[in-house]
Amino acid sequence: MNLYAFLRPLIFRLTPEAAHHWVIALLRLGGDNPVTRAVLRAWFEPKIQGPPVQVFGLSFRNPLGLAAGFDKDGLGWRGLACLGFGHLELGTVTPRPQPGNPPPRVFRLVEDQAIINRMGFPSRGAEFLARRLRGKRPQGIILGVNIGKNRQTPLEEAAQDYLSLLQVFAPLCDYLAINVSSPNTPGLRQLQQRQLLEDLLNPLAEARKAQEQSLRRRIPLLVKIAPDLDDEGLDAALEAILRCGMDGVIVSNTTVRREGLRSPLAAETGGLSGLPLNDLNTRLVAEVVRRTGGKLPVVASGGVMGPAQAQEKLDAGAVLVQLYSGLIYEGPALVKRILESGLRIPRA
Repeated sequence: MNLYAFLRPLIFRLTPEAAHHWVIALLRLGGDNPVTRAVLRAWFEPKIQGPPVQVFGLSFRNPLGLAAGFDKDGLGWRGLACLGFGHLELGTVTPRPQPGNPPPRVFRLVEDQAIINRMGFPSRGAEFLARRLRGKRPQGIILGVNIGKNRQTPLEEAAQDYLSLLQVFAPLCDYLAINVSSPNTPGLRQLQQRQLLEDLLNPLAEARKAQEQSLRRRIPLLVKIAPDLDDEGLDAALEAILRCGMDGVIVSNTTVRREGLRSPLAAETGGLSGLPLNDLNTRLVAEVVRRTGGKLPVVASGGVMGPAQAQEKLDAGAVLVQLYSGLIYEGPALVKRILESGLRIPRA
């Protein structure tokens, strides 16, 4: 019996943010105690752990990860680590605390198995997340931190926000994801333009070198792009990412497109995620792989609701696959179900 299918109508009676608050609270409770961690692993740990993935100089026990946005402040990550993920990406975190946009700002489009959010990077700030990451880490989990600028920081000063976050989190995580693609922070997507992106990434690449010498290990830097770039914009962004020596690209953030939706909530502003993003995301993964000649490893994030979509991303050339909205509609056992389906990494 699928317990989540029974509970979902009750959960969906809550507002999306209230439901998410309770989920994170339960994950925090379950993850901060060794006994409850063992219970979570007994329920959700998949019998099949692989296939393992070697990329960015890191060893992932499987290709499946949690996308940024689910656990912005690192409250539930130790509980999430018990669900079978190969990696968790926390954040988006900003240097200083900020409330994000006013509610309501998250909407379930149940008819479309989709979510629209206009959160706007609500964050308790770098200091809070850093405290949550200190201490013993669960075994076998790769930890990423997704970083973004504060809303009030002008674009011409954005690099300072990202640099400060790199300094804080490089010692605490395995990789950093540079978020320049949320549609919910005014002007942020302009940072995907070639010159602005190079002006941001070059200082980060230099600061990364100093951190690597100090920590004596690699610090992979990934860039998360939007699914709404036109051909010229995509080429410009990829050229800048390659030229600045970034390690990979996350494809993609949420979309502002609304084609084919049935829900009356489709007109809400914000970024769309979930099943309607799947085909667009898979095509973009394949396109990025093609345009970069496979030189830039791609993490697929968008529209994965089950094993079929996860395999599509890998077949399109992704090295890793991330979930978010699928957990809302399918529940925490989704990770186990996908991995036990027997994911395959296509041969190059």
